Amino acid sequence: QLQLVESGGGLVQPGGSLRLSCVASGFTLDYYAIGWFRQAPGKEREGVSCVSSSGGSTIFVDSVKGRFTIARDNAKNTVYLQMNSLKPEDTGVYYCARGYDSRCLGGYDYWGQGTQVTVSS
Repeated sequence: QLQLVESGGGLVQPGGSLRLSCVASGFTLDYYAIGWFRQAPGKEREGVSCVSSSGGSTIFVDSVKGRFTIARDNAKNTVYLQMNSLKPEDTGVYYCARGYDSRCLGGYDYWGQGTQVTVSS
């Protein structure tokens, strides 16, 4: 059964850090781009970051550039989102999703259940 499972969320103070993990099962992670998305209360879901299948290409939404990094370990079927210098506006449910193919250009077909990130003092 194809699954994506996120973990690593929690409550953190502004300026703090979290590392989210997305563990894939039921398919070979090597062939697919993986994206991270978030949805804040009352807002639409937005794309945060994406990494190509090889890890050689990454993209970030402007609001997280310089603060977030994305990496993947295909041997562990895991993609990570390292979030530093967190701000209250980073609060939301974070989801990972599988791209249609190896590139961060198209849509996404499978989604995880999400992990809550709350940035508050």
